[in-house]
Amino acid sequence: MVRHMKKITIIKPKWILTVNEQFDLLTESALIIENDIIKSILPVAKLDTVEGLDDAETVTLENHILMPGLINTHTHAAMSLLRGIADDLPLMEWLNNHIWPAETKWVDRQFIQDGVQLTVAEMIRGGTTCLNDMYFFPDIMAKTCQQMGMRATTGLIVLDFPTIWAQSADEYLHKAMAVIDEVKEYPLISTALAPHAPYTVSNKPLEKIAMYSSELDIQVHMHIHETEFEIDEAVKNTGQRPLERLDQLNLLNPNLMAVHMTSLNEMEMERVAETGVNIVHCPESNLKLASGFCPVDALQKLNINVSLGTDGAASNNDLDMFGEMRTAALLSKGVSGDASSCNAQQSLRMATINGAKSLGLSDQIGSLEPGKKADVIAVDFSQLNTQPVYDPVAQLVYATNSMQVSHVWINGEKKVSDYQLTDIDAVEIIKIAQQWQTWISE
Repeated sequence: MVRHMKKITIIKPKWILTVNEQFDLLTESALIIENDIIKSILPVAKLDTVEGLDDAETVTLENHILMPGLINTHTHAAMSLLRGIADDLPLMEWLNNHIWPAETKWVDRQFIQDGVQLTVAEMIRGGTTCLNDMYFFPDIMAKTCQQMGMRATTGLIVLDFPTIWAQSADEYLHKAMAVIDEVKEYPLISTALAPHAPYTVSNKPLEKIAMYSSELDIQVHMHIHETEFEIDEAVKNTGQRPLERLDQLNLLNPNLMAVHMTSLNEMEMERVAETGVNIVHCPESNLKLASGFCPVDALQKLNINVSLGTDGAASNNDLDMFGEMRTAALLSKGVSGDASSCNAQQSLRMATINGAKSLGLSDQIGSLEPGKKADVIAVDFSQLNTQPVYDPVAQLVYATNSMQVSHVWINGEKKVSDYQLTDIDAVEIIKIAQQWQTWISE
């Protein structure tokens, strides 16, 4: 009989931010990881009473806060290779005249693999331990994330029109079912059905998506109410606002991740609250494309689950969830006219446990609690920009940048140690990205 050795890591930081229900901030405490699971969190003084720690790796972080890994709930990962090709343009001009033509010309399996590698390296280095994607070749995306040790939900894209991935809505859905079966063997990967948007997917495939989501209990990830223009066009063409149409198609439920949602009336917000829909807020992408403002303050007052996404690197242009937290908090205050809106704790929840809830993974990730997966990051507060420290939670949201992430564990595996990626060749990834830039610029 083969006996598997336990791998135990003890982390002793200055603070542990649990993001549990009570939002406990602990001092003089240690977190113990056993294999891929958080085994326990206990006072440092009690470590001597715990058996089986003799061979443990101990990581002491005297100036650091330990917290859950950040969860980016809306990305187009491979689009990192299109970062900066069409800046300072409104959404539809950006899409129609620049992004979609570039995708038609360049996107293939190698583009997806190389783009995902660049994104995963950037995200892990910056403290993001889980991403929710929507793009072509979701099978390649899933395989690449699994190989790199990145937790991910791969979005199974659906459109009415042909692309390099599929020729019809039926083929997109057929391929989606095949990918769902394929990734069952990948422990770090989940799946979500990902119809692009109400204006690119017609009723019949959306009805099938609603049925599959219900039968398989799988999330649905979709751009919805991204701009006023989208809504005006929908009303002109169908007589309905998009959300009303989706409601009639049985898509408004806790499995839905509605991305952007910049234009909502009071009735729509109440319906979202009533049906348990999750909203994914992408503040920096929305600002850059001048798409509008998600009414975060009103949504939070209705107890709607709001999480954070960066969107793709082609429209942000970074994948920095610390920046996204800060922008979300500041934007909500400015839009609502209330300085207490979207406070530091709420913003941190949006980037962690709320993201886990959106993905249907809150029993596994999103907080530091015994029994959950060990997706953990350490942030160094000894830098000039984060001194002095009066309130560690506020400091994370309003003063910290992603380059202060010193250590990252995903599923118990150390992915960043002393600011360096442990098993990802950043130099080679940068070299490949520069080669793509040369090709695309020619």
